[in-house]
Amino acid sequence: MSKRILIVGSGFFGSVCARELADAGHHCQVIEKRDHIGGNCYTRYSEEADCHEHVYGAHIFHTNSQKIWDYVNRFASFNTYVNRVKAAHGNKIYSFPINLLTLHQLFGVNTPAEARSKVAADCVSNNNPKNMEEYCLATFGRTIYETFFYGYSLKQWNREPKDLPAAIARRVLIRYNFDDNYFADRFQGIPIGGYTAIFEKLLDGIQVDLGTDFFSDQENWIQKYDHVIFTGPIDAYFHRQFGALEYRSLRWETELLDKADAQGCAVVNHTDANIPYTRTYEHKHFDLAYTKDKTLLTKEYPLNWEPGKLEVYPVNTDKNQALYAQYSAAAQELAGKVTFGGRLGSYRYYDMHQVIGAALKTSADLIETWR
Repeated sequence: MSKRILIVGSGFFGSVCARELADAGHHCQVIEKRDHIGGNCYTRYSEEADCHEHVYGAHIFHTNSQKIWDYVNRFASFNTYVNRVKAAHGNKIYSFPINLLTLHQLFGVNTPAEARSKVAADCVSNNNPKNMEEYCLATFGRTIYETFFYGYSLKQWNREPKDLPAAIARRVLIRYNFDDNYFADRFQGIPIGGYTAIFEKLLDGIQVDLGTDFFSDQENWIQKYDHVIFTGPIDAYFHRQFGALEYRSLRWETELLDKADAQGCAVVNHTDANIPYTRTYEHKHFDLAYTKDKTLLTKEYPLNWEPGKLEVYPVNTDKNQALYAQYSAAAQELAGKVTFGGRLGSYRYYDMHQVIGAALKTSADLIETWR
């Protein structure tokens, strides 16, 4: 039986669900409060720089899943971009993520064995690190911690690393070879033509209403449809009745510079605590486009979140996870009518391929339920 489905939000979770459900014969309507589709993956073309601007920060597609890679390639062709980040600290530029070249730059070591020995000697013994600072000191040592993680994390989370959970740093690895590819996944690239073109194809033939706020008439929207897929903040759906979940926000300042190349790569992390931005992006490097003598450079500034600002990063503390558990339980009671998904609906940090995978599973489960 065909269902009438409202999808709130046009990012990857909402758009993939819309495509899959529409292809299965269901009637989908997407509403989006912004004036464009694509959520935070939205890109727009700059004629002056001859490249696509990543309006809400850098998005590099990467995955180990053949299924996800094949799926997204239905809607775009990808270039050969590889994310080779640099880190700026003081007046020095380092290779990042931490690899043998980084360790050579820091310590003067030349071999993996020398590097392992130097890092081990710099570590602070601790068999049970209870926070991010203790974990970094025990795992990487003081030099690496102070050069790359202390200032960056302080800016990113507006908390001393000793007040952050150790889990934040657990996915950070040291490579004792010269591999400087930020991601270890088999597939990686930037869509040729920008991300927005993917969403245009995903939503082809589906009704999309931009500039439409679900919360301006929430109950009426719910009543008009057989099912709602909600990709906004889960606490906002419930009017924050248990309290507000905590997020970190960002803002971006972008300049068109009268030069062919500003920093020589797409992404530079700025790890000094006294520099207010955490990253700079030079967008032409994402597109591998070097035909113009002008370039777009964006500075990314972390912000405290408050209602009305963009929710970007869930703050993964015990308090917030306990609060999310209350909202998750409330969401389960609505499971027959409302599905929550995406970063904000699930209150977790998802990469793009993870969002697509979750959306494919969600839509497949709904299709099977409604057979």
